[in-house]
Formats: sequence, structure tokens, C-alpha cells
Amino acid sequence: MEILLHPEAWLALLSLTLLEIILGVDNILFISILTAELPAHQQSKARRLGLAFALIFRILFLLGISFIIRFTYPIIEFWKVSLSGRDLILLFGGLFLLYKSTVEIHEKVTGRERKPGMKIKTESLAWVVVQIVMLDIVFSFDSILTAIGLTKHVIIMVIAVIISMIIMMIFINDIADFILKHPTLQVLGLSFLVMIGTLLIAEAFHYEIPKEYIYFAFFYSFIIELINLRIRPENK
Repeated sequence: MEILLHPEAWLALLSLTLLEIILGVDNILFISILTAELPAHQQSKARRLGLAFALIFRILFLLGISFIIRFTYPIIEFWKVSLSGRDLILLFGGLFLLYKSTVEIHEKVTGRERKPGMKIKTESLAWVVVQIVMLDIVFSFDSILTAIGLTKHVIIMVIAVIISMIIMMIFINDIADFILKHPTLQVLGLSFLVMIGTLLIAEAFHYEIPKEYIYFAFFYSFIIELINLRIRPENK
């Protein structure tokens, strides 16, 4: 704990916390849109469970950081492309995210989307949580490997993850409810998840696409959509 007495440690903690929150945007969007399929009284529970599992996975991965680093060693080679355990996780995670987001967009475009609050099977809560956990594992790998580049102190990483998750848990319901009230924001969020899925697949094959471009494009589009919501006649 003596490391926390140094100013550099606090700077690293602040940087990591902000990074975790920014990288958590895609996770929040996925959780918000996925839990919309559940009855209204289960949505908040599923969202908090999703973030709780994300917190657990991140802490477990941090505690086993030496094991996680070994996932970067190549295990499969074909067509002059070598894939590590991390690459395979990113690949399957990207494909799943691409598939799920595309299906959701198709359902909204064709008008067959499930409406929040409608009755569905009881086991759907468990299935929704399972899907959230699957993506949490992918996002956790990406988040942890990014954090390693900022600091080598595990305690700082753990504290940053806990703080960022607490902040996201506080605001997840407000963010999700706001997104679900506006179909255009849902489509924007799904489009962003399609880009994230594509980014994960590209990363799996070692094509580096700067994340800053994608996040900037999303936040720019989000601000424009907020302005549109503000000036639309029905919102006056």
C-alpha cells in the first residue's frame, strides 16, 4: 500500500479510472440494449448483475495477471497469421457482438423488436446474464491488457476498476432508461457496437485501429443526436 503515497500513483489511478469508464461505454450500451428484452422489474437486476460480473472478472484477471500475459503467446498459425489465446477470445467476442448487434438492428428496422415489459420466459433472465458475462470476459481482457501499459502495480489497477464500476453501477439505470426511451439512440448504440465488434475482429488478426477514432466518432454522433432530440417538435 506504500505505493499509494507517491503522487505518480494517484495520477496513474486517475488515468486508469477514467480509462475504465471510457472503455466501459460499450459494455454499458450492450447491457442496456440487451436487458431491454426483459420485463421491466428484472431490467435493473440484470444490469447490476452484468456490471457485478464485469467487476469480478476484472479483479480475477488482475490477480492472475501473469497468467493473462501468457495468453498473448501464439498458439495457432495459418496463412502466415499467428493467433494467441487473447486473439481467439477477441475474435469470437467480436463475431458474437457483430451478430447480436446486427440482429437487434434488423429487428428494429423490420418492426419486430421486443418491447420492454412484455412477458417472456423466466429463464430469459439467466440467458441475458450469460450473454453479458460472455462479453464481459472479452471486454475484461481488452481492459486489463490496456491497463498493464499504464502501470505495473496491481493494487492501483484493482482500485481503479472498483471505483469505475461503482460509478457505472450508480448511473447504469439512468443511462439505460434514457437510451430505451429514444429508438434513435438505440440504433446509434447498436451501430457503435457493430464498430466495436469489427474492431475486436481486426485486433484479433493484428490490424491495429486506433480506438480514439471510434470513440470520438461515437461521442460526436451522440452529441448531434442529443441536439436533434432537443429541437424535434415532439420534444418541445
